[in-house]
Amino acid sequence: MKKTLRGFNPENLNRRNNYEEGMKQRILAVDDQIFVAEMVALWLTESGYDCDVAVSAHQALDMLGQNKYDLMISDVMMPDMSGLELLARVKANFPNLAVLMATGLDDRKTAIETIQLGAYGYIIKPFSLNEFLINVANALERSRLTQENRKCRQILEAEILARTADVRKREEEIALRLISAAGHRDEETGEHIKRIGLYSVVIAANLDWDEERIEHLRVGAPMHDVGKIGIPDHILRKPGRLSPEEYQIIKQHPRIGAGILGGSKIPLLQTAADIALCHHEKWDGSGYPAGLSGKDIPEAARVVAIADVYDALSNDRVYRAMYPEKEVLGIMAKKKGTHFDPEILDCFMANLPAMEKILHSNQDVAGKSCLYSSHQSVA
Repeated sequence: MKKTLRGFNPENLNRRNNYEEGMKQRILAVDDQIFVAEMVALWLTESGYDCDVAVSAHQALDMLGQNKYDLMISDVMMPDMSGLELLARVKANFPNLAVLMATGLDDRKTAIETIQLGAYGYIIKPFSLNEFLINVANALERSRLTQENRKCRQILEAEILARTADVRKREEEIALRLISAAGHRDEETGEHIKRIGLYSVVIAANLDWDEERIEHLRVGAPMHDVGKIGIPDHILRKPGRLSPEEYQIIKQHPRIGAGILGGSKIPLLQTAADIALCHHEKWDGSGYPAGLSGKDIPEAARVVAIADVYDALSNDRVYRAMYPEKEVLGIMAKKKGTHFDPEILDCFMANLPAMEKILHSNQDVAGKSCLYSSHQSVA
């Protein structure tokens, strides 16, 4: 049985539950040999530190849960729970706490293991006072610098996020103004362009796109038809079917849109330019303007192509009435693998309730959703 100091009560030694920030640095000494723990506490107290003592790993964990410490100094060899086990639990539950390990065995393997587990140092017993205090000071300084560095990183990250949000807000405002300009000429814009963005976001989220790509798609998708700003009014607003010549002219709007949006180093505008140029391309290569096929078509454009067709079929146009919902879905299903990317269309179909909610909640002022007009005949 190990010796204990006469009258020693480890539950009451230097227990301070009302420790506050701004006081002396506080250290927890953990050693099942009481005379060693008290010697460490005496050295630290005489050197200006505030020190508590625990005589087992379990008691140390209890004290760590009740008090704030800047450093823990722990023996390696202890009954019930070793110092290495204690170190692992401390790093899992108190990751900011600096830890020094102490042992009577000068064992290289153990020393390496303590460092790998997150200890700031490894001290060999019997202690040299100066060496011991230097290790303590170094561990506390390293801990301070680590926490300062972490705080600086957090501040920097917060500033970057704020600036990024500000840039995105400005980019979105520019995009909305551009869309608004196109909207004065194209009667199909308005709620239509809003729905295209919302449909596209649902699809992309379910394709596991990252947050930044989804944000670019959300803002970029509504700009898919911005090129129509360059199409003559007598064609753009014609209340009926277009002639072959007129159709060739309106097929130029993807290139016009890409010309407006392209050439930018801003990722959002790059995405918008891809969408504007390629949203009429088809999976089998029969689309326009370049006849791209398969995955040569930018994924964002493949997403918007599905959203655009769904919305166009589900709403009135100047040249025809909306299609009933069942017919819309039937038309789209037939175009799987020809017009549409099969995988993206499957994703769209799997999320139809969300699409229908968007369609119903963002109707054109003068239009009716196909969800409520299934009796209408196709014009």
